[in-house]
Amino acid sequence: MSIAATENPLTENEAKARRTAAETAEASKLAAARRKRGTAVWLTRIVLFGLVVGGWEFVSGNLIDPFWISSPSDTAARLGEWMGDGTLWLHSAATLQAMALGFLVGATGGVVLGFTLGRSKFASDVLNPLIIAMNSLPKLALAPLFILWFGVGLESKVGLTAVVVFFLVFHNSYSGARNVDQELLDVVALMGARGRDKLFKVIIPSAATWVFTGLRLAVPYSLIGAVISEITASNEGLGYLLKRSANTFDTAGTFVAIVVLMVVAVVINFAVSRAERYTSRWM
Repeated sequence: MSIAATENPLTENEAKARRTAAETAEASKLAAARRKRGTAVWLTRIVLFGLVVGGWEFVSGNLIDPFWISSPSDTAARLGEWMGDGTLWLHSAATLQAMALGFLVGATGGVVLGFTLGRSKFASDVLNPLIIAMNSLPKLALAPLFILWFGVGLESKVGLTAVVVFFLVFHNSYSGARNVDQELLDVVALMGARGRDKLFKVIIPSAATWVFTGLRLAVPYSLIGAVISEITASNEGLGYLLKRSANTFDTAGTFVAIVVLMVVAVVINFAVSRAERYTSRWM
């Protein structure tokens, strides 16, 4: 009996060690597979990008007049020229400033009003028809009105951008506040939680995913709002640079402005996704 009692723990320990080793090996295989797949994805992206750029360079001048599609080499040359003389930095800063301020104003208003109406049925019943009517109005139609009110400066760009962002963030914040689990609120209320505790410990964490989804959707649209204002009437910004290049038949400059706008949108969207991933750890 003493020998069996001594051998059983050793056998159990060996089994645990083997299971742990098997799980570790499986995890290593999965990690290696993910790294391999990630490498394959990036290599495929690089190859596709190279094919597109190479095909563009070949077609330009051989099959299609460069006047219509420019070429990667001409576009890169114009990009270097604008970076060297400061043109790109000046107009990029103007667009980013209008975008950031408009995003901040619109997102703040959307979150605050969305949470307010989401948690107040009376306020929602009163204001919902007005919000639906305003949201159905094409935002581009407001550009001349903002220009009439604020001129062609920063204020009109911020106003249009804020309106575009507001409705995207508002609807997600409103849905998030309305979809909070009422049973959970009742439970924390029985535990003595007050309105402030419910807001910061239940409502906001429950609606955070909705809010960040609205913010992530609003990022490219905030850029669109700022660029539309600059194209409509402005004397600075990437939208103005795009319009000026098109009006002067500068195809390379037009492609530079488009590429820069794409890069800005991708970078900011990546930053929002990282922020969502970070904040989800403590919400």
